[in-house]
Amino acid sequence: MPHHSNAPRAVGIDFGTTNSVIACMADDGEAELIDFAAQDGTGSVFRSALCFWQDDAVRGGLGHEAGPWAISEFLDFPEGSRFLQSFKSLAGSRLFEQANLFGKRLKFEDLGQIFLQHLLDHGGDRLRNLPDRIVVGRPVRYVGASPDPALARVRYDAMFALLGRPVQYVYEPLGAAYSFASRLTDPATLLVADFGGGTSDFSVVRIEARGSERRGVPLGSSGIGIAGDRFDYRIMNHLVLPLLGKGGTYRSFGKVLDIPGGYFTDFRDWSRLSLMRNRRTLDELAHLERNATDGAAIQRLIAVVDNELGYSLYETVGRLKRTLSSETHAPFRFEGPGIAIEAEVARSDFESWIAADLARIAETVDEALANAGLRPDQIDHVFLTGGSSLIPAVRRLFEQRFDESRIASGNELTSIAHGLALMAEDPELHQWVVREEEPQ
Repeated sequence: MPHHSNAPRAVGIDFGTTNSVIACMADDGEAELIDFAAQDGTGSVFRSALCFWQDDAVRGGLGHEAGPWAISEFLDFPEGSRFLQSFKSLAGSRLFEQANLFGKRLKFEDLGQIFLQHLLDHGGDRLRNLPDRIVVGRPVRYVGASPDPALARVRYDAMFALLGRPVQYVYEPLGAAYSFASRLTDPATLLVADFGGGTSDFSVVRIEARGSERRGVPLGSSGIGIAGDRFDYRIMNHLVLPLLGKGGTYRSFGKVLDIPGGYFTDFRDWSRLSLMRNRRTLDELAHLERNATDGAAIQRLIAVVDNELGYSLYETVGRLKRTLSSETHAPFRFEGPGIAIEAEVARSDFESWIAADLARIAETVDEALANAGLRPDQIDHVFLTGGSSLIPAVRRLFEQRFDESRIASGNELTSIAHGLALMAEDPELHQWVVREEEPQ
């Protein structure tokens, strides 16, 4: 990205479950992405993660980092740190009140402000002086069984108060819609599908001709708390965990019993596996290994826990998912101290594992159309964005409803922030802003 010494005219922030992105409006009227120079390379995508550790040298005794720096800190010192990822998914949860981190109790907004400060600091000079025009994306539907959007709004307000500037909230797929609309010159009705890490959101928008008094009008939206993170776990649950003993049996006092599922619960979040690395749990697993029908599987489970292999295991799962987007078959190979597993995976297997999730996503797409009062044949363009939009089975949902010629994709991880920054300068911004929060 070109170097700019001047402050941006407007800023768009895509605070995502898995990744966050910031775009700034430059003097030439272009929206430019902020780059972050991490150890593994420079890029515009910032991992939505936090790492905490005890540090007597800093005020309050609590050290912290965010993004790829948080991952590095945790991998370097897993036993003495706490790693939090996907914490955005807690925004609408009434069950979450605070995280207890080394004796410090941090609410959602505390975590959010710490993350946001690191995000700005790593963003460099262009984010030193923020403008008054800032637009932040939010999901159409928050993650969870019964999320409370009003509570999420209160928490977002407290988090983004750190900026010291007015903040406007816009549905995330509308940001992507605005980005896509910047390519259009003629009037069109647009459906945007945004597949994030925690939620899949859909919005229908009417785009008017360039130069019209109102460039776009939101017509209807819908969302569901199923997305990329869920797909990763499906691979973990169906492919990997059986190789680590899930679904197996062990012998006890002459009886053959099922291995308790509780040993596999923390695999929903790789960073929680560090909590299993304690003497009591490892002793239990060693006893289980001696009595298991398949002791080698439990030995592999112990290797993952004892050698802190959760992160690299999930990275391997993610690579498999991405490979299956372009190949019909892919090898799964994972090696580490005390473990070596491999399997050949067919795309059809993966699609069967996520079939129920895809059915619910399809219903949510239809709900967005119904909310807009439109039939599929009344949609001129379908724009797919977000990492999971690249999965063929996901794309097929739209090919079944719309002509393939109407489906477009691109800028999967950055289109929302790009559109939010453009939207921040729209005189009709108030037409896009989420006004009230009502129970969903």
